[in-house]
Amino acid sequence: MEAGFAPGIFNIMRYKEIKKRIHSHYESLPKNQKVIAEYIVDNFDRVPFLNVHDISEATNLSVASIVRFAQRIGFSGFQEMREEIGDTLQSHIQNHQIFSLVEQKQFKDDTLTSVANQDISNINNTLNSIDRKNFDEAIKEIIKADKVFTAGLGISYLLSQILTYQLTQVGINSQNFDHNFASFMEQVLYLTKKDVLILLSFPPYSKETIDTAIYAKSKKIKVVSISNKDAAPISRYSDINLAVNSENMLFTNSFAAISVLINALATECAIKNKSKAKKMLDDLNKIVKQQEMVIT
Repeated sequence: MEAGFAPGIFNIMRYKEIKKRIHSHYESLPKNQKVIAEYIVDNFDRVPFLNVHDISEATNLSVASIVRFAQRIGFSGFQEMREEIGDTLQSHIQNHQIFSLVEQKQFKDDTLTSVANQDISNINNTLNSIDRKNFDEAIKEIIKADKVFTAGLGISYLLSQILTYQLTQVGINSQNFDHNFASFMEQVLYLTKKDVLILLSFPPYSKETIDTAIYAKSKKIKVVSISNKDAAPISRYSDINLAVNSENMLFTNSFAAISVLINALATECAIKNKSKAKKMLDDLNKIVKQQEMVIT
């Protein structure tokens, strides 16, 4: 164990490092091993309780492929990888729920309660699993950027507009990519290395959004992604990925936990840069008062 770290802290660091190791090797993996990498990341907390045959059956790939994958990312084999993940798991998992679920005893087949419980579960799981270091890094990049651009398609387009609005309200120079006359990639042409691009990507993943991340990275522009899991396609082309649970009873994504994250990003930016946020609030209040005078 490294000197200076308590066992629990060290294990949490290792937990995150193993995931990052998988991400760093992803592009160089053969196609079948990419499937294994995605399965391992998506089921990270279950891996210590699975054997190599379980994963072979779940991925429809051979035991030998799984062993080779483990070796490719730096372990002697599957067993060492599983034990390493297991050793770090206990320090990472938080078994308590931050919000309690709604009692459903008195509500038989009550859709409102079921949906609320799903969203509460999404928020709890997000709070317990989101990488706080990534969150802090995202805040630093947003605050120091000349301008923050946001983009997404479908529900992600609406959420990116809300994020832009929230950031603008706390004094962050922000703009949302339109999707009318120009593609996202065309709009990236106007960004510089001093800007930050925040991309929202949830199932079904938009190829245009992912291609935009790839293009922005090629221009040395910082890319922050907000997605539904660590292994989401866009995470491979992002400097920082913030994974948010978005499971829903319908085929669409729930945005309860996403809204919490968006609000938290704007709030933390205001806390970190109080003077700028206060000036923006004062200016907005002046505008509102002027409008009220005109109306009266």
